[in-house]
Amino acid sequence: MSDNQLDNLAQLSDILLVLDKERMKIEAVKSLHQNGQMETVSPTKKNQNQFMRIDKHGDFLSNFFSNFYNQLKNPSNFSFFKVPAPIAIEKAKEIQNHYKSPSTESEKNIDEYEIKPDSLEHSNLKNKDNMETEKTEYRFDSEQIDWETMNNLGLSKERLEKLNQLDPLLKGYKTNQLIPVSINFGSAILRTDVRLSLQQTDDSKIVPALHGIRKEPNLNYEFFGHRFTDEDKKNLLDTRNMGRVVNLINSKTGETIPSIISIDRLTNELIALKTEYIKIPDEIKGVKLNEKQKQTLKEGKPLKIEGMTSTKGKEFSSYVQYNADKRYVEFLFDKNLDSKQSQKEAFEAPKIFRNKELSKEQYNDFKDGKTVYIDGLVDKKGQPYQGYITFNKESGKTKFSFPNQLKETAQPSDAHKTQVAVNSKGKTNESTKHLQKELKPKQQSPKNKEDKKAVEKVSKSVKSKRHKM
Repeated sequence: MSDNQLDNLAQLSDILLVLDKERMKIEAVKSLHQNGQMETVSPTKKNQNQFMRIDKHGDFLSNFFSNFYNQLKNPSNFSFFKVPAPIAIEKAKEIQNHYKSPSTESEKNIDEYEIKPDSLEHSNLKNKDNMETEKTEYRFDSEQIDWETMNNLGLSKERLEKLNQLDPLLKGYKTNQLIPVSINFGSAILRTDVRLSLQQTDDSKIVPALHGIRKEPNLNYEFFGHRFTDEDKKNLLDTRNMGRVVNLINSKTGETIPSIISIDRLTNELIALKTEYIKIPDEIKGVKLNEKQKQTLKEGKPLKIEGMTSTKGKEFSSYVQYNADKRYVEFLFDKNLDSKQSQKEAFEAPKIFRNKELSKEQYNDFKDGKTVYIDGLVDKKGQPYQGYITFNKESGKTKFSFPNQLKETAQPSDAHKTQVAVNSKGKTNESTKHLQKELKPKQQSPKNKEDKKAVEKVSKSVKSKRHKM
């Protein structure tokens, strides 16, 4: 396999690590079976090719854990971790070291990778309710498969059953994980990872179809007569679903076929599905769909559903969309179509800047994006200093300026303008530059009598000079 293929595979897949708490030993999962069985190997570079790769967004783990935890007598004896392929060996060592010498810091570093069995419920919508139409639909017969060709690729019946991939293949689906194959060209042998499916030849033989990994989806050329628009490309790259029905042309028969298009999550291959095969469930997570909502999903469009209920009883909302590759309605948690707006709303102005807490008045102006004066700051040498801060609502960042650094783009609010003049040593206000004490936030004139007289005296002097000029 080339370096590009390896890099692409690493981005598309994760490695599953398991900790046996009785032995306190971390290992990499080699294979999982729906009956609760699993094989493991030491997480070393030597065994790296044996690590089972799983789709980052797939549902295989959900199916596995539902059976695995039900069958184990003591499921709490195991902890699972899903880590990106490029750092799997490194993370395995890190997790092992943590359990040898636990610390709060190391616990935080590995916590994000641990799989909580009860958290898998939100990963997708492929459950008993919405997959009823697929329970008994088998497209191929095992006896019709060209096992000689399969064996030459290293894909024996026993191996496919062991990987729990034969059943979905017979139903007409692609494998939900990448499978290593070997292709012998006589003078050369190609070893690569592919998704596998079955197809029928003209002489009624069932042969394997290999779906290799692409660096990126090819959106610049026609796809069965359809040329992708800029909006099509954006939708496919953002959500992996094009979001509308288009007429594709069968190159052999010339037949026009209404279809939706998605991107294969593991190989970046473009996948089309006839609209007649789209099955929409009547209910999703406790919310009954009306005909308008069902029609939206049948058209391949994203649909936001409010008030869904998780198995824990918690209410949540999310966009859902039908995926041509997975052949079911999926959540778009990571590609929420309201992400841009929610991101803007997510940034909240901090109430403390460099260990200095803002007053209520300062904070109200600061969070509104106004430039606010702040004093009582202390530098690394213990010296006090002051300046002006401005909060950027879009980036969530705070800009600091010293009094003599303020630019036109970051002018203070009216309540702080006099203060700028005073605290920048009078460079913009002659009447206040002789004051000994700085003005407080929103204070535009001195309070004591001596300072007031000094300001009035300077103001008269300035007016007199202007009159003579």
